[in-house]
Amino acid sequence: MNKTAIERFFATLQAANPMPVTELEYTSVFELLAAVLLSAQATDVGVNKATRRLFPVANTPQKILDLGLEGLEAHIKTIGLYRSKARHLMQTCRILVDRHGGQVPRTREALEALPGVGRKTANVVLNVAFGEPTMAVDTHIFRVGNRTGLAPGKTPLAVEQQLLQRIPPAYLVDAHHWLILHGRYVCQARKPLCHRCAVAAVCDFSPKTTA
Repeated sequence: MNKTAIERFFATLQAANPMPVTELEYTSVFELLAAVLLSAQATDVGVNKATRRLFPVANTPQKILDLGLEGLEAHIKTIGLYRSKARHLMQTCRILVDRHGGQVPRTREALEALPGVGRKTANVVLNVAFGEPTMAVDTHIFRVGNRTGLAPGKTPLAVEQQLLQRIPPAYLVDAHHWLILHGRYVCQARKPLCHRCAVAAVCDFSPKTTA
């Protein structure tokens, strides 16, 4: 995909959804961090179902610690891998309380030092909470980047680096959301819905699917 096509690609997505947001439900930076940590190998719908039970009871690091591990597990047991996620979240909350005054740090290094927080989770928090032009490459973005020709790469990091280089600066802050939503609802894994795709004309994927 050349520069002209990339510009048209994002201009089209922007026109259709000028202010994209994450589908995870949260009301604070900590709630966002917790939700993203819990979302690994789980759907946003499933995470939201669990956090609607958890956050009214415990929505700060200290309140999570006060729940105890078993109490936390009871609130999130509908999420896959809930035991390991509960353990990581408890460890993260302890570090946030002990080292960061209960606040979520704003640097990648500090975020990635938290248990259960990898590069992708850190990128989501930096982008969504702090407005930084980062790119959290999940399965949807990895697929869209490769399938469309927007940012081919063999690894998530390679796709991330390509996206950061190739996406025009004006679109970078919101590009993460547009690409996830596009992959989730249009450029789907089993069969892309090319007949419904607003950016099919600038996409390299061929042959295009039909209704």
